[in-house]
Amino acid sequence: QHIFKDHLEKRGSTKCALKFTTGGKERQDSVRNGLAKITAPIVAIHDAARPLVTKEEMEKVVADAAEHGAALLAVPTKATIKQAVAVDDNFVAATPKRKLLWEAHTPQVIRSDLLRKGFEKAEKENLEVTDDVSLIELLGEKVKLTEGEYTNIKVTTPEDIAVAETILRERGYVSPE
Repeated sequence: QHIFKDHLEKRGSTKCALKFTTGGKERQDSVRNGLAKITAPIVAIHDAARPLVTKEEMEKVVADAAEHGAALLAVPTKATIKQAVAVDDNFVAATPKRKLLWEAHTPQVIRSDLLRKGFEKAEKENLEVTDDVSLIELLGEKVKLTEGEYTNIKVTTPEDIAVAETILRERGYVSPE
């Protein structure tokens, strides 16, 4: 927490209040802990592992969520996807239509009341989800796919760091070395 607070003090005043909470065992537990601290009508959930999101992407997904109730950044899938028969049965069961598939990114932006209802349903039915808008889907509500940029990569491996550095250089950022 002190790193963020120190950074904000160096930058001066900001337009948003920064609140901290503890993480949970799973992603949805962490998000629910954060949601308990939120009073705003809309909440944006973003993975720290996606540090290359742009201001323009943020503005588009927030606008879409304000209009539709829930939205997430995503990009059309480039690869053909194969669905396995089962977790331990590595044979092809199906090939979904690529034109209908999108790779989910963050931020995922949702009306707070909808997200709370989604968490209530998940808890009541003992459901686990791997992303936040899945909770909204479980309610039968529509979620807007906001087309983002392929450069909003998830940085989790050394190879990802090299790609991220290339993207940053292309955007005009230089290493402080």
